[in-house]
Formats: sequence, structure tokens, C-alpha cells
Amino acid sequence: MNRSCVSCLKTLVTFLHFICWLCGAFVQAFGVFGMFKSKFGAVITTWWPNYASNTLIVVGALACCVCYLGILGGMQENYCMLISFYITLFLLMLVELAMSCIFLVVEREIDRYFETDMVRAFNTYKQSSYGGNQTVKDDFDAIQSIFKCCGVYGIGDWEGNVPISCCVEDPCNIFPQISWQGGCYTKLRAWFKMNFLSLGAGVVSLFILQFLCLSISVPIFWNFKVTGRGYK
Repeated sequence: MNRSCVSCLKTLVTFLHFICWLCGAFVQAFGVFGMFKSKFGAVITTWWPNYASNTLIVVGALACCVCYLGILGGMQENYCMLISFYITLFLLMLVELAMSCIFLVVEREIDRYFETDMVRAFNTYKQSSYGGNQTVKDDFDAIQSIFKCCGVYGIGDWEGNVPISCCVEDPCNIFPQISWQGGCYTKLRAWFKMNFLSLGAGVVSLFILQFLCLSISVPIFWNFKVTGRGYK
């Protein structure tokens, strides 16, 4: 193998390490996305994707740092840095795969506890005095405004005491108030399912891309090590 070919292969290895770094950045972005998509924490109290999202953020940040180590190792032909990079990134990839599987599995379990949480939050809202349980009220009002719905199953849940957040359009301080008729349970459940299924599928795709990059770069690196062409 001539010198120019060796140089090209080393450049390819470094480029693949850069792709892995990009994947780590995207994993971190998916974690942030997941946190924003599960922001109704006062209403859905047993819904715990925040934990998986936080883990993805941490793992993505660590993967970026580790992949930067791999890029430096590839450029400087440092054997120890590259071995540390491959081992650590492989472990982080396993965590990514586990978190994506959690997203995909939990997506199927939403119905089991979603309705109970919404009913509990709704009852808390109705029974609270003025200024009490404000966080629950704010989150439930946000759900009704964003998803254009009213109550858990429909406007009848409010038994005539319909909040302004159910109002269809301004002005909302007139009587009778025109409000949304449909309930929020079905809409919010479908929204969570769609977003977290997409989130899990995205992380799985990035894991596959990272795995392909490692599958290509490791044999090249090991060949260099055995033949003595570089990466000593």
C-alpha cells in the first residue's frame, strides 16, 4: 500500500470519527427535544420520559467529547487515544440504544396511565381554591389552549364552570363564551405517542450510523496497527 493510499485511509478514519461526533450532537439534540415535548409535568405526573431525555442529553454530550478525542487521535495517529475512543463510544452507543428502546416501549404503555393522570390533574384543578395548585392549573390551561380542547373527555366535564383557556377566539370575556367541545385526553395522548415514537426511531437511526462508522474505521485502524503503517 503506497503512502498516498495510507494517507487517504487515515483521512477516512478521521472523517468517520467526525460523523460519530455529529451523531452524538444529534443524540443530545433529541434529548433536549424530548424534554420540551414532555413539559406538561404537573398534569402527567407518572409520565417519566424526562429521565430518558436527560440521559440522552448526558450521553450525547459525552459522545461529543469522546468523538472529539477520536478525531484528535486520528489526526495525531495516537494509539491510546483511539483505543479509549472506540471502547468508550461503544459503551455510550449501548446506552443510546437502551434509551431509544425505552422511548419505543413507553410509547406503547401511554394508555395505561395517561388517562388516570389527566383525570387526577383535572379534579385537582376543579377543587382548588383561587391561587391554589397554580402549576397544575397553568399546565392544564396550556394543554387546552394548545390542543384546542376542553376538559378530559369534553366540555361537559367542567359542569358549566368553563375556564377561559377553553375559549375558541377572542374576546373571551363575553357571555355566553364559545368554547371547544372536544376533550383533551385523546388529542394529548396521540400527540405524545407520535412525538416519542419519532424520537426513539431517530435515536435508533443515529445508533446504526455510528455503528457503521465504527465498523468501517476499526478494521482500518487495526490494519495500520498490525502492519506498522501508523497509529502506533
